[in-house]
Amino acid sequence: MSNTEVAPQEILCETDGTCVGVELLAPRQVPLGGPRAMDVRRTLPQRQRSLIGAWCFLDHYGPDRVGDSGGMKVPRHPHTGLQTVSWLFTGEIEHQDSAGFHAAVRPGEVNLMTAGRGISHSEFSTPDTTVLHGAQLWVALPERARHMAPTFEHYRPEPVSGSGWTMRVFLGGLSGSVSPVATHTPLLGAEILLGAGAELTLETDPSFEHGLLVDSGSLDLDGNPVPTDHLAYVPVGRGSLSLAAGPDGARVLLIGGEPLGEKIVMWWNFVGRSHDEIVAYRAQWQAEIGAQDGIGDGSDAGPAAAPAAGTDLRFGPFPPGGPAALPAPALPNARIRPRG
Repeated sequence: MSNTEVAPQEILCETDGTCVGVELLAPRQVPLGGPRAMDVRRTLPQRQRSLIGAWCFLDHYGPDRVGDSGGMKVPRHPHTGLQTVSWLFTGEIEHQDSAGFHAAVRPGEVNLMTAGRGISHSEFSTPDTTVLHGAQLWVALPERARHMAPTFEHYRPEPVSGSGWTMRVFLGGLSGSVSPVATHTPLLGAEILLGAGAELTLETDPSFEHGLLVDSGSLDLDGNPVPTDHLAYVPVGRGSLSLAAGPDGARVLLIGGEPLGEKIVMWWNFVGRSHDEIVAYRAQWQAEIGAQDGIGDGSDAGPAAAPAAGTDLRFGPFPPGGPAALPAPALPNARIRPRG
């Protein structure tokens, strides 16, 4: 999924160790673009918390009737320095990328795309999809892996169940279930379904910080109520998490990981380490798709020159015949100044 905000903020993301209890992160509505755009609820990044482990982005959407919202229609767009994690509750999305992977995203199956040095991809809900409901997450790659070749993995986790609950672990390990999907920092990702009034205590890695997104129903986390669509943050040092569902049960996403320990700069669909890197990624994308060179001041400087034959395409070749690629928005006028 692309961050399709017209004026995306450039964000310096770094580990923040100031929280000692459960911190609630409220969602903000973001349209995916167009007059009948599908809205998403974004809980990460936020001003007060930009990373949970290496997780740096979380969009939650639906359930949306495709006939009303138009569904997901995200043409080819670029990424650098991250992994995208797609998880659906309802519906189906077609994924295609410049590394040659073409796959469907279905409920209960994770698609993980590693951008590495650069990739481009498109995402469209399928014609048979009537209701679309799920989450799109990004993971920042550490310095040692962020320039790797792009790749893609698909995995369908087997559910594990207990008294009143069912869990699907799609990244990392929890409650005896381990995902084989490759990550480059220690991570956790799981969907948990709790029946009415069900309680579940999870043994967790105390070196991890965690985030719990309530998709539906009502839930208390360690005795703290977490409203629907909110993300609850729990800092490192907890060896367990206690979940208690209300009378309607609950469906939640649990994410976690060791603090990244690196500062990242994230703007639009790019993750880098400096303002200058982001500027360079943007310029190369604009050149590869033949868009306005967009020097960042809103001026119209005419189309960018097409890359010369034999030029290395950071964002790869792409099958012809699809909708036009998304051009990058204008950069902010001011350079970012690191914090901390």
